[in-house]
Amino acid sequence: MKLYYSIFILMLSFMGCRETIVPKPNAYLSLKYPDAFYQNITLDLPVKFDINKLAIVEGIQYKESSQSLNLNYPLLKAKLYLSYHPLNENLTRYVSETEFTTKNHAKVAHEITEQKFENFRTNVYGKMYELTGPVASQCQFYVTDSSQHFLTGSLYFKVKPNYDSILPAVRYLQKDMIRLVESLEWKF
Repeated sequence: MKLYYSIFILMLSFMGCRETIVPKPNAYLSLKYPDAFYQNITLDLPVKFDINKLAIVEGIQYKESSQSLNLNYPLLKAKLYLSYHPLNENLTRYVSETEFTTKNHAKVAHEITEQKFENFRTNVYGKMYELTGPVASQCQFYVTDSSQHFLTGSLYFKVKPNYDSILPAVRYLQKDMIRLVESLEWKF
């Protein structure tokens, strides 16, 4: 009889000490970035545009037929790489190169969204591509006046491309890129 009591008490202690498992609610990372304040910058390039005051302009590099600069966002661990090319009947080549680069990233992208820009007043035409998924560059764009100027931009993060984690930063910087394109004016 003592054996049965011992087994019964042992079983009760195992069953009585169980903790009720309660599923935890989904938690989402809440990233808050400062409000964007824009300023118009004029650089040693034949183009001017608005940038977020959060961005740090890094030096202009001159190459044979192009000029480039970076907009560094240290808070977001991101850079927007900009390249300017004067057009000498090379518009088709530059557009093809930009689209080729985007298609290379598209091999691992889940989806590509394309947005067109047309501003007849400032003579700015182009496209912006948003790539979702584990790609190296989530946003790319090009703009041109179709005769003299061509500007391209690519957004890169200094972190592993885990799209879900960097999505808030991507959305924040997309707004900056759209503002850059919409405020862009060519200098003649």
